[in-house]
Amino acid sequence: MAVLGVDGCKLGWVGVRWDDDDTTVLVAPTIGELVALAGPVDAVAIDIPIDLPLDAPREAERHARPRLPGRASTVFNAPAAVVLDAVDYHAANAANRAALGLGLSKQTWYLVPKIRDVHDWLTTSPGVPVVEAHPEVCFAAMNGSVLVDGKTTADGEAARRRLLADHGLVVDTARRTGVAVDDVLDAAATAWTARRYAAGLAERLPPEPRDVPAPAIWA
Repeated sequence: MAVLGVDGCKLGWVGVRWDDDDTTVLVAPTIGELVALAGPVDAVAIDIPIDLPLDAPREAERHARPRLPGRASTVFNAPAAVVLDAVDYHAANAANRAALGLGLSKQTWYLVPKIRDVHDWLTTSPGVPVVEAHPEVCFAAMNGSVLVDGKTTADGEAARRRLLADHGLVVDTARRTGVAVDDVLDAAATAWTARRYAAGLAERLPPEPRDVPAPAIWA
C-alpha cells in the first residue's frame, strides 16, 4: 500500500510518500504537482481544511480540540467558503463573520491561498481518496495522548521523530529550501493517517457519517 501525507511549507507543499517501509519526501509549489510527483497512491491526507462551511462553523474542529488538552489552540476554525473570493483580509473577515458569526484570524487568512489551491484541485476529480488531517491530532492518536512539547522545540522534534519511527515512518529531514523540519514531520504524521484511512482504520471526527470523507478531520 502506498499513501501520501501532505503539509504546507514556504515553497508550497511537502509530501511524504509511504510505501511499505520506504518513505520519500517530495516538494512542489502546487498540490496538483505534488500528487503527480508521488505517482499512484491509495489515499492522500492533507493538513488543510477541506469542504468549507457555508453558514455555520464545522463540527470537525469542535471534535478535534478535546484531543489536544493544553494545545487545542493549534486547531484553527475553517473559514467560510465565501472567504475564497475575498480580495483582502478586511473583506474576508467581514464575509466570515457574516457567514459563520465568527471573525477570521490572520493565521487562517494566510492559509487561504493553500486552501484555494486544494479546493481548485479537488474540483478536477483527482481520482484518489483525499481526506483532511491535523498533524497534532495524528501525533496524539499515535501516542495515545497529546504531545505537550511544541513541534519546533528540540524535545518536541525528538518526541515526534521517535513516535514516527515506532510506527514505521523514518523520514529524511535534510535541509531543503523552503521546507522546515517540522513540515516534513507533520507530513509524515498525515501519511500515517492516510494509510489508516486506506485500510479502513482511521478515526473520523466527527464520527458520523462514517462513509462521507468531508468535512471531517481524520486520525
